[in-house]
Amino acid sequence: MELRKQLRAAFFFLFIVLALSVAGYRLLGGPSVTFLDALYMAIVTLSSVGYSEIVDTTHHPALRVFNIFVIIFGVMIMLYVFSVVTAFLVEGEITNIFWRRKMLKRISELKDHYIVCGLGDTGRHAIAELERTQAPYVVVETNEENIKRLVKHEDGLHREMLYVVGDATDAELLESVGIDRARGLISTLANDKENLVITVLARQKNPNVRIVARCIDQNFAERLIKAGADSTVSPNQIGGMRIASEVLRPHVVSFLDLMLKDVSRTLRIEEIDIPEDSAWAGKRLNEINLRGNYNLLPLALKDAYHDGRQHGFWVNPPENVLCHPGLVVIVLGDMKNIHEAREHAAKLARSVAAQ
Repeated sequence: MELRKQLRAAFFFLFIVLALSVAGYRLLGGPSVTFLDALYMAIVTLSSVGYSEIVDTTHHPALRVFNIFVIIFGVMIMLYVFSVVTAFLVEGEITNIFWRRKMLKRISELKDHYIVCGLGDTGRHAIAELERTQAPYVVVETNEENIKRLVKHEDGLHREMLYVVGDATDAELLESVGIDRARGLISTLANDKENLVITVLARQKNPNVRIVARCIDQNFAERLIKAGADSTVSPNQIGGMRIASEVLRPHVVSFLDLMLKDVSRTLRIEEIDIPEDSAWAGKRLNEINLRGNYNLLPLALKDAYHDGRQHGFWVNPPENVLCHPGLVVIVLGDMKNIHEAREHAAKLARSVAAQ
């Protein structure tokens, strides 16, 4: 950014000197000096090429003095311009410009992705989980150094991280990262009020996006929910629950830690939605055979009866449960198998029958 400011300033000063030179040659050179002659004379003088004088200064002392000043200031400006342009090229700024345009194009093509606002301690862990589960995402961060530091030191980033440098509370910036096409938004800024602003803007732009916001002050959580957040997370509360769990159920915590930190496979508890016209709709769990076909363990169902009322979770459901559109199946297994099961669940029943 600093180099670009210097480059803009250098060309601005060059334009000023060039404009003053042209104006001076025309005023002091008389009516015989055309604009093209004055412009040519100015460029020849500033570039120190040394061609013959188009505007004759032999019999015009004032014009000759003016030309001396043009040469002095012109040389200084040209040296400054050349130094800035050289630095711009050496430090790869031009490459960065094309790279950023390519990144913005890739962001514009995202759909059903996740937007992470803020790259602090909480945001980094959220990105690590999105990366491990191969979920598409884009980061919005005000400080580009935080992004570069993460990319440099984080070994878990197997894909090129898409990001935009800017203020996530800016409505236009949220539009540029595809808030209207996003599946979810994670707001992890340190300031609860900024998370509130992001929540309001995101909900206005996309009524269907799922919003999860970080909340330091528990009294602020209710405001975030009213503003449109689907859920709030308090790091202090989560930390306290983790400490208590380490005391009460150490083996369960060890199993969950192993599940999250195992590098050889990505075991997760995930959910599989059954959409309209799904190939799974109308089938029973034993017909889908999650264990045999996908090596997944069904743990629970959500909205198992689908009669328009709000239901809780059906834990350890029987194998003869009939699946229907709108049902959510919660499973335990490797993410590779979960992605495969999701693809099959999303297939249309008529397309499967045709096969």
